[in-house]
Amino acid sequence: MLVLIGVGVYYGFIEYDGVLPSIFLTMHTRNKNNNEGLKVKQKTLTKNRFILAILLGGTMLTSTACAATNQANYDSEYTPSQGRVISSADEFAVLQHRDRIAPENAMLEQRLHTLLPQLMAEANLDMWLVINREYAEDPVYFSLVPQPTFAARRTTMLVFNKLADGSVERLSVNTYPLGSPYESAWSGGDLDEQWAALAALIVEKNPARIGINVSKHWPEADGLTRGMHDRLTEVLPSALQNRLVPAEDLVVRWLETRTEAELDVFAHAVGLARGVIAEAFSSRVITPGATTTTDVEWFIRQRFEDLSLPIWFMPYVTFQREGMECAPETPFCSSGSGVIQRGDVVHTDVGICYLKMCTDTQEMAYVLKRDENDVPQGLKDALRTGNRWQDILTDNFVTGRTGNEILAATRAENERQGIVSSTYTHPIGFFGHAPGPTIGMWDNQGETAVNGDWPLYPNTAYAIEGNIKQPLPEWGGQTIQIMLEQSAYFDGERVIYLAGRKTKWHLIR
Repeated sequence: MLVLIGVGVYYGFIEYDGVLPSIFLTMHTRNKNNNEGLKVKQKTLTKNRFILAILLGGTMLTSTACAATNQANYDSEYTPSQGRVISSADEFAVLQHRDRIAPENAMLEQRLHTLLPQLMAEANLDMWLVINREYAEDPVYFSLVPQPTFAARRTTMLVFNKLADGSVERLSVNTYPLGSPYESAWSGGDLDEQWAALAALIVEKNPARIGINVSKHWPEADGLTRGMHDRLTEVLPSALQNRLVPAEDLVVRWLETRTEAELDVFAHAVGLARGVIAEAFSSRVITPGATTTTDVEWFIRQRFEDLSLPIWFMPYVTFQREGMECAPETPFCSSGSGVIQRGDVVHTDVGICYLKMCTDTQEMAYVLKRDENDVPQGLKDALRTGNRWQDILTDNFVTGRTGNEILAATRAENERQGIVSSTYTHPIGFFGHAPGPTIGMWDNQGETAVNGDWPLYPNTAYAIEGNIKQPLPEWGGQTIQIMLEQSAYFDGERVIYLAGRKTKWHLIR
C-alpha cells in the first residue's frame, strides 16, 4: 500500500508535461505572468497534485486488491463439472463373448452403410483396397470385418467400390468368403487365380482413384506390405497402376470417427475401467505397510481377466511420498515402487477394450494416515487445479483447429493462470493410441509434425491426458504432481466425458 501511494505522490510532485489534467495546467498558464498570483496558484497546484496522487495511489491499490479478490473468488468458487464417483466394476454388466457378436456386427454394418460412403467422398476415392495376409494383418482390418474373426485367413482382399449414387458396395476376393456384410466376388482356387480375379474386378469397375494403405507418417494407414504392394502392381494394367494413391486420409477418418451406437458402449467400457481402479484403490485390496505396487498391478490385471476384458497394456502403479523430491525438470514425479505406506499418493494407468472400444485411464488415490479422516486440503486443491487444466484444454477444442493449435492455446492460458502443466492428449477408439490430432507429447510440448497438424473433427474421442505440478503445503512445499487421463468425446460443440471424470480422491483407509 505504501509503495503504491508513494508512486502516486512521486508523480504528483514532479513537473508532468502533458499528463496532469488540463485544468491544473490551465491554472498554471493563466497566472504565469502574475508573480503574486503564481505563488498562490503554485501552492494550489501542489496541493491539488498531492490530492491527485493520493487518489491515484488509492485507485491502483483498489485495482490490485480487486484482481486478487477476483482470483481468490475464482479459486474458491470453481467447481469442476462432469464429476462422477464409480465404486466398482460390479455397477456395469459385461456381456459374454457369444453375446458381444451381434452388437459388434450391428455397429459395423451401420458404419459401412452410413459412414464409409461419406468418408470416401471426403477423401475423393472411388475404390479402397484392403489386402493382407494371415499373421500380417493390416491395422485397419479388424475394424472392417464381422465377428468372430481372429485373423486374415491366407490372403484376404476387401474391395470397397463407390457407385454412381454415392453408396459403396462391399466385396471380398477370398479363398474363404466372409459372408455378410460382404458380397463374395470370388472364392476358392489358388493364390494366382485370386490375384487375377482381383485385377479383373478392378478393371471391370474402372475406378479413377484407387486408395491403398501406404503411409509415411501414419502406421495405422500403412498396412499394405511391400510384398502385397508388389504383387498388386504386377497384376494391374499400367493405366490402373497410375491410379493407385495413398488412402491415409480415409483410414485416419475411418478409425477416428465414432457413431452414436459406439459412444453408448464406449461409455460403458470406460465405466468398467474406472470401476476396477476404484476396487484396486481401496482397503479391499491395499493394506498399508504390506501391499506393494506390484500386488496392485496384478490385482487389476487379474480383475480384468476375470471379467473377460482384454487389456492393451500392462497396468502399472506408482506412488509419490513426502521426502521424495521431484525436480522441476522431472517429467513424472510418481516413480516410487514397493510397499505402499500411509500418507502415500498412489497413481495408476490402465487400458482395456470392450465391444471394440479401447479405454485409457489414469487416476490417483491417497492413503490416509492413522490420525486422518480426509485428504489434506493441499491435495484437494491440487486435484482441482488438475481439473482446471482439463477445462482449459477442452475449452480449446474447436472444430477445424489442429492439435498443435489446441496445445499452443492451452499452454498460453495455463501460463496466464499460473498453472504448471504438461499436455499430451491423444485420440482413442479402435486403438488405445489411435490416429487423429496429437495434442502435445510428454517429451515435446512444442509442435508435432503431421499428426499435430491434423484438424479436430466432430464425433471423435480422446484420452484427455496430462499433468500439473504445484507445491504441497502439508509436505513442506514439496512438489506434488497430479496425473490425469479420462476418456471423452467431442460432439462438435463441447467435450463430454464418457463416464464422468475424477474430481474427488480415492481414499485408502
